Amino acid sequence: MKSEWLQIYHVVIYLQPFTARTIFMPPVPTQPLSKAQYEALSEFRYQLRRFIHFSESAAKAAGLTPLQYLLMLHVQGFPGRDWATVSELAERLQLQHHGTVALLSRCEEVDLVRRQKSATDRRQVEVHLQPKGLALLAQLAALHELELNSLSGTFQVAKITAFNDVDVPLVNQEPNT
Repeated sequence: MKSEWLQIYHVVIYLQPFTARTIFMPPVPTQPLSKAQYEALSEFRYQLRRFIHFSESAAKAAGLTPLQYLLMLHVQGFPGRDWATVSELAERLQLQHHGTVALLSRCEEVDLVRRQKSATDRRQVEVHLQPKGLALLAQLAALHELELNSLSGTFQVAKITAFNDVDVPLVNQEPNT
């Protein structure tokens, strides 16, 4: 039963874009959670909230909104390339398409990003970081790496292996060519 609702949860929450109509309540587990499980969930949420608070404060101290920082991070961190489409960014930010477009317009006004038509698919718009955006992102990413390292004993995420592997330097890496 538990694996069934986890699979359903994964499909509903992670594979479908969020909309106001996406409402999901998994079936009530047949066995209640133990005290240790509640403590683990609480600790996870606490550490997650601490990191998010740190991230928001760091972005504001750099003169950015937290969403501007996240947008730049998702552009530069998009798998396999250093740009992303508007739709991909909307998904990563969990925003509606029009909200992402408005955020992009604000970022363009302060020279953080630029939009350009895709050379391969003229229907798509690619978002690229400008030098100013790259510089701000590099500063904030270094701070975030330090914060993540400080949480390494209590906050590990299996799919973020680059942060869990101690031997992998994240700052001042040579770009892939």
